[in-house]
Amino acid sequence: MLTFLFPGQGSQFKGMGGTLFDEFSNLTQKADALLGYSIKKLCLEDPEQQLNQTQFTQPAIYIVSALNYLKKIQETNLKPDYAAGHSLGEYSALFAADVFDFETGIKLVKKRGELMSKAEGGGMAAIMGLTAEKIQEIIAENNLLGITIANFNSDSQSVISGLKNDIEHAQSIFKNFSATFIPLKVSGAFHSHLMETAHQEFNIYLQQFVFNIPSLPVLANVNAKPYHPLIIQKNLSDQMTHSVQWTQTIRYLLSQGAMEFAEIGPGNVLTGLLKNIQN
Repeated sequence: MLTFLFPGQGSQFKGMGGTLFDEFSNLTQKADALLGYSIKKLCLEDPEQQLNQTQFTQPAIYIVSALNYLKKIQETNLKPDYAAGHSLGEYSALFAADVFDFETGIKLVKKRGELMSKAEGGGMAAIMGLTAEKIQEIIAENNLLGITIANFNSDSQSVISGLKNDIEHAQSIFKNFSATFIPLKVSGAFHSHLMETAHQEFNIYLQQFVFNIPSLPVLANVNAKPYHPLIIQKNLSDQMTHSVQWTQTIRYLLSQGAMEFAEIGPGNVLTGLLKNIQN
């Protein structure tokens, strides 16, 4: 069996997409029309230094991942048995499962990126070298009540989310436990209760879309279970305020039998996390 994994925000880099924009020129033109700017220029040149801004990052990663997927199918004529995406990457996975078309995916991630970019005052940090259980224990013992685990990435890597001041305060505490603490360059506390306003607005936006039944199982970030056709809107909106259950997702896929994985999109972050979970 084969699973395609699609990366999320943080995997972007100048030059991503390469020749794909010319190879899929029709889709690139459609993307430009929906976005109001050249996606090729953003990804390859980034003249305005916008690629790392959430409202630009999210459409860029989705489009590059979608084109990578189409190229992979074109070359191998082989669809995966399962798909999963990390946070934003879930949209690429749903595109691969025919839940919506290329253009609808752009509309969704464009709106998502815009709403998430408005969430100010929050912060996030990656913590490496501690289990999620130990991180939660430290949070409770030090009364860091405004902080939650946003991403359960592997057995030794998690991402915390909360108010920027709380994240800064937590840094000195976690360093006492010999943990590697890396503040992330984000504007908001993604995948936490601080995204509630964005969650509500996005939920309203999603009501105008009709989604297809997935043509293959897509694992949902919110519960590490295959998407159910009746709760696609709910999963997509809840994802903004819920933790990304990536470790459980990979374990579910590994439990299905002999499984091969391929990361589809920019970078190789998920390949690294996969190795950590498998070891």
